[in-house]
This record gives sequence, C-alpha cells and structure tokens, in this order.
Amino acid sequence: MSYRLLGTADYTDMPWKNGGGTTCELFRLPHPARPADFALRLSIATVAQGGPFSAFPGVDRTLLLLEGAGMALRFDGSAPVRLEQTLQPIVFAGETPVDCTLLDGPLRDFNLMVARDWGRAALQIQQLTVGASLTLADGAQHLVYLHTGEFGLGGQTINAGQLVHTSGTALTLHAQAAATLIIIEVHPAAAL
Repeated sequence: MSYRLLGTADYTDMPWKNGGGTTCELFRLPHPARPADFALRLSIATVAQGGPFSAFPGVDRTLLLLEGAGMALRFDGSAPVRLEQTLQPIVFAGETPVDCTLLDGPLRDFNLMVARDWGRAALQIQQLTVGASLTLADGAQHLVYLHTGEFGLGGQTINAGQLVHTSGTALTLHAQAAATLIIIEVHPAAAL
C-alpha cells in the first residue's frame, strides 16, 4: 500500500508548549538529527481564550481557521492581522512573538509546522465536487486532511477528520461527496 490512513485513534491530545491550552496532534515526523523534536507536525487546536502563542524557533508555521469567528494576531507588537476567513492560511516564523485576541468566542485552527533545517512544505486547500477526482503527483510525499465530505482511495472510503499520508507514489482521490481537503506537499531538504 502506498499510503497510510490515520484517524482519531492515531491522534494525540497534548498541552501547548506554553501551557496555555491543548492541541490534537494529527501527525508528527521526528527530526532525524533531534528525535525528541519534530521535523514536521500537523495539529488542530481548540482556542478558548486569547494570549501568547508558543515559541517554536527555527520552525516555519502555517495556520488556518477551521471553525469560529477568528482571531486578531499581533506579530512582534505590530498592528493586528485579522484571521477571520475560514481556510485562509497565514504563514509566519515560529520564533516570532505572536499574541492572539479572539474575535467572538472559541475557535478551532489547523497548524502545519516544519523545521527549517529539515525541509519545507507547501499547503493548499482543494474543494472537490461529487464525482470529481484529484491526482497527487508521483515523487512527492503528501499529507491530506479531509476537513469535510468523503472521498475514495484505493477502494477505501476516507471520512471527514481522517488524514492520509502518501509515500511518494501517485494516488488519485475520488470525491464521493463534496469535499474540502487540506493538502500538504512535503519537501525534505535532501530532496530539494
């Protein structure tokens, strides 16, 4: 099989690095030089109150709103940037001090974090209509989180909340219901 399917039984709830809340870690790839650290990590956080973000020096972060009214982010004391459009990514360096103010109550956000000295990752949002297909390119590893809907892959039905990790072989996804996918293409430095 050229992919691995992950679901709630594979995910890990854990406290934020700064102790200010909790997150659900969907995927963690250990850093080859520092196994206690991650090379790449995907998580979903439920944010119930504003406050400072955890610092992740040497890590590139991509954050997007999944549910809720959003938040205003103040990067290193600058003017606030509003993140209020669902699935609109914002990219920033993990060492940048960030303070968050909720716009109107709790929210859920999706986080992609990649150690710069390990490689990079590109995130895209893909909307599929019923019956549509999408082929993931050969030669690159992908992580596909199904935010809404369902799709078929290799005779298996993938449901909302599940994550597919490909091994670099081309795969075709077939939407069995309207689907919103968060697709991450992974590029380790050795492959650049």
